[in-house]
Amino acid sequence: MKKIVLFFSFILFGLVSVKSQNSPNIIIILVDDLGYADVGFNGCKDIPTPNIDKIAAEGVTFTNAYVSYAVCGPSRAGLITGRYQDRFGFGRNPLFAPNDPNMGLPLSEETLAEALNKAHYKSVALGKWHLGAHESLRPLKRGFDDFFGFLTGGHQYFPHEWTLKDEYEVKKQFDAYKTKLLRNNTRIEEQDYLTDALSREAVSYIKKYKSQPFFMYLAYNAPHTPLQATERYLKRFEHIKDNNRKTYAAMVSAVDDGVGNILNTLDTLGIAENTMIFFLSDNGGPENVNASNNGPLRGGKGKLFEGGIRVPFAMRWPDRIKDGLVYHAPVISLDIFATSIAHTSTPIKTRNPIDGVNLIPYVTGDEQGAPHDYVFWRKFDANEHAVRQSEGPKMVSLKGKNMLFNLANDLSEAHAEIPPNSVSSKTIEAKYTSWENSMMDPVFLGLGEDKAYNTMHPDRFERKKN
Repeated sequence: MKKIVLFFSFILFGLVSVKSQNSPNIIIILVDDLGYADVGFNGCKDIPTPNIDKIAAEGVTFTNAYVSYAVCGPSRAGLITGRYQDRFGFGRNPLFAPNDPNMGLPLSEETLAEALNKAHYKSVALGKWHLGAHESLRPLKRGFDDFFGFLTGGHQYFPHEWTLKDEYEVKKQFDAYKTKLLRNNTRIEEQDYLTDALSREAVSYIKKYKSQPFFMYLAYNAPHTPLQATERYLKRFEHIKDNNRKTYAAMVSAVDDGVGNILNTLDTLGIAENTMIFFLSDNGGPENVNASNNGPLRGGKGKLFEGGIRVPFAMRWPDRIKDGLVYHAPVISLDIFATSIAHTSTPIKTRNPIDGVNLIPYVTGDEQGAPHDYVFWRKFDANEHAVRQSEGPKMVSLKGKNMLFNLANDLSEAHAEIPPNSVSSKTIEAKYTSWENSMMDPVFLGLGEDKAYNTMHPDRFERKKN
């Protein structure tokens, strides 16, 4: 009798294991402040990105891909929840405030890691967090099993500059760039150039999780300032005479090397076919700050013109997506959440309604039409908003002045051809008003308001007493 029980237990365990492995591994590679035209699959000539381009070549390139905000903090909040961040008041870049449980992603929101936990995934967050420095808001409290990185919106790249042993030695906002890295909840000594360290850890965690479905959120801070690169990467770009562009190129090249290591590891372990990989930037490039290049797009980081919100975006999943696909209908980073949870062997019911759409049926042609009729952006403090209509114009509203652009003929948004009082304008504005009515005002002060915040919270960097 015992042998029979053991036999059926073995069979049952095998079925469960096979079933769980039908769930794809999910890797999000998110870079920081990358220019739209700074990857090969978008036409870059002076910075080779063969490994990043491989994701596009062996999967799908999205030519009209957007993020949900034009700067990093809100953009990341939208991506990790699959919801417009204004739905929960994340309309500003958060400050580094380790004593403030309200300065970051509200606990009412479910992260992609928390959702995937319902389908028995292991999850790791690597690199830039920027969704809250308070202990209740950190990755291990938001569904991740492991974390290696830093909590603030940017970081120095060289280990000798990581001179602050923890968050309580930070005395002003950008001092947080100098904190030692965290592994889970422990500050560590690290010797590698930051981008290389993140790539190394990504490979290590893939090996650690290889036998079960895993989710990896790899958030490189490159090529965000400060512009810093090692000689190993700088010497690849002696032909670039502008020093800022040369260093920027070296930083992008370091990321590309890391992507190559990740792809090679997946191949070596035999799990590449059932691994869904997304590559994108968190917003457009700030061309005058980090020497990025947004190509023909108008504006850059912080702007609601295309240069601020349209980003390089590619996806690979060999089990389900043919190689060399190009998809032209507008998509948004919120769709990553929806696409990820739609293909797990265990169905996932989300805590909150999400705004993203599962992209796979559209990419494969099983679903006709566009994933979104409209996508929206709002800059609350600047009184600015934008609306992209899938089959029609894009509206940009700056302080009450509406401009409508036909992106099919005017990608650079040089000519507002449609009168702002036209039927199209009124229709789009009505759609925006309906959308905005379901949004919240920002729930915390953000960057640029740190002096006012300091006055309100004079103890924000003080170590808490036990």
